[in-house]
Amino acid sequence: MSVTALFRGKWGPKSQETPEKHAAAAAAVVQQSYEVDDDEDDSKFGFSREPIRRNSRFYRSVRKKRLVSSENSESSTRLGLDHSPQNRVAGSSSDAILPQKSPLLLGARRLLSNGDGPQTICHSLNIVKNTAFLYQEYRDTSKQQEIEQRRQRESLSPGVMAGPVGTGSGVMSPPVLQLQLRNSACSLSLWQNLEAVQASGLLTQLPQKEIIMQEAMFELVTSEASYYKSLEILETHFLHNPVLVNTLCQSDMHFLFSNIEEVMKASERFLMDLEHQIEKSILISDVCDIVYQHAVEHFSVFIKYVINQVYQEKNYRRILEGNQAFREAMAALENHPRVRGLSFTSFLILPFQRITRLKLLVQNILKKAEENSEREANAIKAHQQLGQIVEECNEGVRKMSRTEELISIEKTLEFKSKSVPVISHSRWLLKKGAVQLMAGPKSTRTMRSRKLYQPVYLFLFNNLLLVTKRSSSGDKFQVLDSCTRAMLRTEDLEDQGQLLANVFNLKLLENQEERPVNYMLKTSSMSDKLRWMCALTPNRRTRFMSTSAQQPDSLQVQCIQSYSSQEPDELSVEMADVLNLLERTDNGWMMGERLHDGERGWFPSRVVEEIQSKEVRAQNLREAFRIQQAQESGGGSQTGARIGLRVGRRTPKVSNFSNPWIEQMGESSEQKQ
Repeated sequence: MSVTALFRGKWGPKSQETPEKHAAAAAAVVQQSYEVDDDEDDSKFGFSREPIRRNSRFYRSVRKKRLVSSENSESSTRLGLDHSPQNRVAGSSSDAILPQKSPLLLGARRLLSNGDGPQTICHSLNIVKNTAFLYQEYRDTSKQQEIEQRRQRESLSPGVMAGPVGTGSGVMSPPVLQLQLRNSACSLSLWQNLEAVQASGLLTQLPQKEIIMQEAMFELVTSEASYYKSLEILETHFLHNPVLVNTLCQSDMHFLFSNIEEVMKASERFLMDLEHQIEKSILISDVCDIVYQHAVEHFSVFIKYVINQVYQEKNYRRILEGNQAFREAMAALENHPRVRGLSFTSFLILPFQRITRLKLLVQNILKKAEENSEREANAIKAHQQLGQIVEECNEGVRKMSRTEELISIEKTLEFKSKSVPVISHSRWLLKKGAVQLMAGPKSTRTMRSRKLYQPVYLFLFNNLLLVTKRSSSGDKFQVLDSCTRAMLRTEDLEDQGQLLANVFNLKLLENQEERPVNYMLKTSSMSDKLRWMCALTPNRRTRFMSTSAQQPDSLQVQCIQSYSSQEPDELSVEMADVLNLLERTDNGWMMGERLHDGERGWFPSRVVEEIQSKEVRAQNLREAFRIQQAQESGGGSQTGARIGLRVGRRTPKVSNFSNPWIEQMGESSEQKQ
């Protein structure tokens, strides 16, 4: 089970407000909450507004050092900059430096030299102050725009998709479409809309591909500013609120907020360096080098915070139920206009949401980076490092939840004969549930009897199956049989009337008594039968092939509504996720494999829509293989994290683009375009 499912599912459904409602509220609330003096309103809730941390002594001192270091040649060498006179921009006393060796940046340097100095331009950028969205609002809006972008691309004819920008056809190519969608009403900030950029003349000189890259890097910066803005509310509005603090003991304060101040300080350092990068030049040279540096040096605080969230959720519910003063104080704080209708728990889960989103933003930059460029190299390193952090977060949470689950299950088991140790550091639950076991001979008389099937309860672990029977009391399970998962085989049976509908054979090649056994099992529905068969024998062939299988095309869906897994074999999906379809049922369930991380699982078909365009599907696959190829050529080892696509055990690993099926896919797409 993913961390997102663990927390979002247990804390209840997310706010049902749509991204459009969040965005519409943002503009109104931002004036009400930040431009109007609300000190009197704040006093009702027991706190005085503290200066934001960006004005703290720490921030000012470190920022001063950064500004001074921009004049230092050693710092510039580390960032890959050149202080030579030919690479300085005229018109500024500080002589802002631009990277060397790039014709594109050299052209921009000449443009910036005509007019206001870049130092004046860049200092006019106040990214945090000008960020209207809280991170929760940014995240929903950004994902909705990703969905709309794919829908618009599908509506374009294949012949138009590859057309040059600004053609007279009146139909936009995907890059222009992407920018217009982000630039629409209630949109996110765009690099090209900055006054400094428009005044520089860069937009008329830069190729469209570079503008798209600038937007991708700028989104990483502005989203970090939005994230920091939400963290400020968590700190000043909740953590430092004296009324709320007085309702909690010291241990409960630690359970709820953990090391959030360390997380905030890491974000502060990170955002400051990103701002400093833009201040050097409005034409952003790179951001992934900064991401990598901070991921290595500072982002370990995310791991501690996310792992502690397991206890955070439990204790939050305990405190809500047993502490009336806390419950009343929290209700008042959540109703304050400053939080814009968002729940306290939506702020608590911000760090994990941010580290996973940051990985996807770097992945987006990597897709757009020129091959064998410095930008690509930095993006690969940053993506690998973030992948390791995300995987450590996931593994930390999984270990704790899995161990607790195994202990809980073992307490309910009663072994009839041979006892099987359940608790193991290498074991976890995959699926559990009740099925019907056929009992007695297949005679006409038996089939008419109500005792044709008897209920059994299966516990399926990653390396073990337990066949049990619920006790009369209902709280214990008597173990009837067991088998290692590797010795399981399933066989689908055709429906033979209502009594034999949704039936399959389960073969234990060697059970606990070291002999083969065959069980005929009946499930409650067709989807339940497929889910059990896929879980019991994961190497069985699905109706549709995996991404890693060698085929020219595969069915894909994109998620249009977030879903939190309710069972171990389900997959939590977020808006805008793209998945390859592996299996589907007639009663509204699908099994898919997510492109960006290779995770598999079941989800309701109502939360996704099928991607009809073969060209869009081909583009999604090419981008995924681009990420995989870049990771493999990067030479860095990836601990536990699957990059781009999962390589199934039943299929050979795809190492490069020389595979004939992927080339065929690209050629057919180019011919249509």
